[in-house]
Parts: sequence; C-alpha cells; structure tokens
Amino acid sequence: MNAVNEQAKLSVQQLGHYIGGAPAAPTSGRFKDVFNPATGQVTSQVALASVEEVDAAVQAAKAAFAAWSETAPIKRARILFRFKELLNQHHDELAMLITREHGKVFTDAQGEVVRGIEVVEFACGIPNLLKTDFTDQIGGGIDNWNLRQPLGVVAGITPFNFPVMVPMWMFPVALACGNTFVLKPSERDPSASLRIAELLKEAGLPDGVFNVVNGDKVAVDALIEHPDVAALSFVGSTPIAEYIHAAASKHGKRVQALGGAKNHLVVMPDANLDQAVDALIGAAYGSAGERCMAISVAVAVGNVADQLIDRLVPRVQSLVIKNGEQLDAEMGPLVTAEHKAKVAAYIASGEAEGAQLIVDGRAHPVAREAGFFIGGTLFDHVGTQMKIYQEEIFGPVLAVVRVPDFASAVELINAHEFGNGVSLFTSDGGVARAFGRQIQVGMVGINVPIPVPMAWHSFGGWKRSLFGDHHAYGEEGVRFYTRYKSIMQRWPDSIAKGAEFTMPVAK
Repeated sequence: MNAVNEQAKLSVQQLGHYIGGAPAAPTSGRFKDVFNPATGQVTSQVALASVEEVDAAVQAAKAAFAAWSETAPIKRARILFRFKELLNQHHDELAMLITREHGKVFTDAQGEVVRGIEVVEFACGIPNLLKTDFTDQIGGGIDNWNLRQPLGVVAGITPFNFPVMVPMWMFPVALACGNTFVLKPSERDPSASLRIAELLKEAGLPDGVFNVVNGDKVAVDALIEHPDVAALSFVGSTPIAEYIHAAASKHGKRVQALGGAKNHLVVMPDANLDQAVDALIGAAYGSAGERCMAISVAVAVGNVADQLIDRLVPRVQSLVIKNGEQLDAEMGPLVTAEHKAKVAAYIASGEAEGAQLIVDGRAHPVAREAGFFIGGTLFDHVGTQMKIYQEEIFGPVLAVVRVPDFASAVELINAHEFGNGVSLFTSDGGVARAFGRQIQVGMVGINVPIPVPMAWHSFGGWKRSLFGDHHAYGEEGVRFYTRYKSIMQRWPDSIAKGAEFTMPVAK
C-alpha cells in the first residue's frame, strides 16, 4: 500500500464500543477497516474488542439487571415507545449509514429500518405479552399460576447484511422482557449499532441495559464462554451458527442460532409469468443477493422453463447497478472485495461444472469500476450436484433448475439441507395448499417471493437453517428471552393436619 493510502487511513474515524451508557474508547489496539462498498475507500476503522472489553460490557449489563428486571413492564414499554419515535425521526439517517457501509440501495435500507421499527412496536406491547395464566382453586384451597421472568444478561451476534433490522429482531424483545443486552454487530458495518445505542440512551434507557462491543472471533468466543451471559442469539452462516450453538450450549447457555439458506421459488405452468419474473428479479438481485431470504434457485416446472428464461434474461441484463445513494439504483455493490471474489469464484464453479451461464455478472461493465460491484448472473440447466446449487452464494446469482412436475419440485426442495424460506407461484389453490403442507421449510410464501413474517409472528427456518428451539422475535422471542415459572399457593386455614404420603390429587 502506498504512502498516500496509509496517510488516508490514519485520518479516518476510529469506532469504539458503547458500554455502561457511554461511548467507550478501545483499548485492545486492534482495528479493522470499514469500507464504502460503492467506492472501495476506507471510511473508518472499527475496534476489535479484547476479552477484557467484552467482560466490561457484560459486567455493566449485569450491574444494571437487578433494577431493570424489577422495572414494571409498562415503564419498560414507555421507554421503547420513546425509542420508536426517535427511530422514526432518524429513519433516513440510519438508512444512509446502512447504505454507506453495507452498499444496499437507499430505498432498500429505508425498508430495513421500517422492518426493525415494527419489532419495536411489537415489543411495546410487553405488558400484555407477559400476561400469564391463573387457575383458582385447583384443589384443597390451592391456587396455581405462572410467570415469565427475564434470564439476565443476554447477547446478540448479528450479520452484516441487516445492520439495523436483525439486531432489532433481538434486543427490543429482550429488553422489554426485563433482560439486559450486549450486542456484537458485524465489524463490516458497525456504525448503525452505535447510533442505536445513543438513541436508546436518549429515549431514557438506564445506563448498562444496552451495550455494544465491536469485534471479531475473540469477542464472539468471549461472549460464548462468559459465565454471566445467560443466553445468546446469532444470525449468520450455517457453519458459524452450528459452531456457536454447540459451543454456547456446552457452556450452559440458551441458544438461538439462525444459519444459512438456499431459497427456492417454484414457478408452476399456470403461474402469472409476469408476476413470477418480477418476483424473481426483486428477490434474487435485491440487496445484491445478500439476504438470507434471497431467492437463489428458480424451479421451473414442466414447459414453463424456456418462457421463464426468455423473460428473465433482458431483465437481468438491464438491472440498474450503481452506488446505492442514487435513488434510481436497483442494485448496489457487494459488501467487501473479498466477498466479491467469493461470488465470482462461485460463478466460475458453476460454469466449470456444466451449468449454462446465460448472463455473466463478471462481464458487466460495473464490475470494472471502483467499489465492489458485480453484475446480476443467471444460470440455466443447473444440476442438484453442483456447488452453485448446494451452497449459499449470498450474491446476485440465480440458478434455474428444471423439473417435470409438482411432485418433483417438492422432492427437490425437501432433499436440500437448508430449509429457511421457499415460495410457490401458482393460480391453483389446491396446489398451493398441498405445497404449504408438504414442504419441509420454515417460512413459506404463496405468490409471495420473500415470506419474512411480520413482527407479531416469528422468523426461522428448518433443518440446517436453524439451531435451537426458538424462532426469532414475535411470541417465540418472548419465550426465548424468559423463563417459565409455575407457582402454587395455599394458606394455613385450608391445610389439613398431618403429613401426607400419597401423591396429591384434586379431590
């Protein structure tokens, strides 16, 4: 690297942590460059936390837990209501932070912020969500009821592709339930998390209830191993999800680890092809394919394949690919140069294994520009044994697989190791009903290409797309972030004299 670039790096902002209600200057001495993916330039350097810095965040959360957990749910909700209003006020600011560090187009980033706000809105209903059951007089003057109580200090480890929305799948529900929180965001786009911490403080959240530690595997392992972290939620690739689930479970933690995906969209012969093509273009190439719910496989049933390809090709070729800050952009860059190289390697692999490369994103003029751009890519005649079918690419690459009939499509999808999301485009209600019941996937869309559940439902896949017993946010989130307790009570005037040696039963 030349001296000019070295000097430029010395002048960029250094991003630290947020611990105990205030920015915390980094002490580890380790930093990682943060890029603007559209220009390739280093915009800041983020600190990589040491074990000691992680411990400081956990200790701040632990110290805040006693008072926060005893705060009335309605008072916790009022803070979240104020936080929601601040999110609305700073909506576009957060979206621009996403665009400048992740690369997705600004309008897409705006949508991400909205989906995060929806979870905050759900969490504002915590007084009702924590209501439980009471049974009067189960027998012998005994009443029985149950409680849901917070776990303690909980942690979240989140990916680069949704730096606002995915953390908000976790911490609003966790905080509403009375837990304190330590967030370890992706080191690739950390600014939004630090800004969120400031907005929570402005909303009136007590110091130490929410903390941010930036870092890499050192920070992740420190959270996994820390004895004062009761639960850990993760979203990312399957190998890391599997590792985190196993390691954190071994350390006695409750774990929710959402992994990778290979999402299919089945196009039936009776489908509205215009709608199916629109859906595939948005779901495959939106956010440059860097979504765990992106459609990366189109399953063409019967004689629809040639028509589908004919309509897809000009749409893929005409994608408007540019800096996401420009409002007419349809697709932005990939997040890093390393990820661009990884996606390009997948394209080469598909070509080498015999798939028909219809549109090659590596040849798009934008791929030669500054920044981490690659064009939309389209493969046809993809075989299930190929690497581009088996593995999650996480880029703007759509593979078309041809099958003879509906049963073959269901069998194909159910055989895949991932079971995150799936979609079916059809005009036949009977086929749609059969698909919803037979498919072995956690989130299903019927004429809906990206079936991400709303905040009051819950998000999560099946098979190797989810490790743990709970899906994210919604009522599943409330269950994950609380312990269930049953209480039975009676008073002395209803207690019979003498010891009882038989199993108590209702009489």
